Amino acid sequence: MRVKERCTAAILHNLPVPPMIRQATEADLPALAGEMLALWQAGDTILLTGDLGAGKTTFVRSILRALGWEDPVRSPTFTLLQTYATNPPVLHADLYRLTSAAGVGLEDYLEDHLCFIEWPDRLGNTVTPGTCWQVSIETVDETTRRFTFTPPTS
Repeated sequence: MRVKERCTAAILHNLPVPPMIRQATEADLPALAGEMLALWQAGDTILLTGDLGAGKTTFVRSILRALGWEDPVRSPTFTLLQTYATNPPVLHADLYRLTSAAGVGLEDYLEDHLCFIEWPDRLGNTVTPGTCWQVSIETVDETTRRFTFTPPTS
């Protein structure tokens, strides 16, 4: 059974779905992006956590490249939100400079974009964490990261 079907079945039957853990270098990210895009669609929200420099924006860049985006992809640290006209459309939000996401306008994108949100601890009540994918990125060494993908629980 594919992970997406397993997640849906688990939610329907109120069973826990274990996180998926992958280790990857930057060279491995295209394959990892393809693996995850098979599970995600417009309307999904992915909450990205990790230290500064862990690779959150690098991971989003790999997702965008897998969707065919060829233009530069930069962290939206100062613009806060950046959208990409891909299929599905992508929103990349970086909430690092905020204490709250209130008034930023994330709600306008949640239903029809694949939304990647860095620093989700600043979201407040904008989204319900149980309805989102949680992606934790940890530094293993200078070139390797550990990705923990936790599916939504509701």
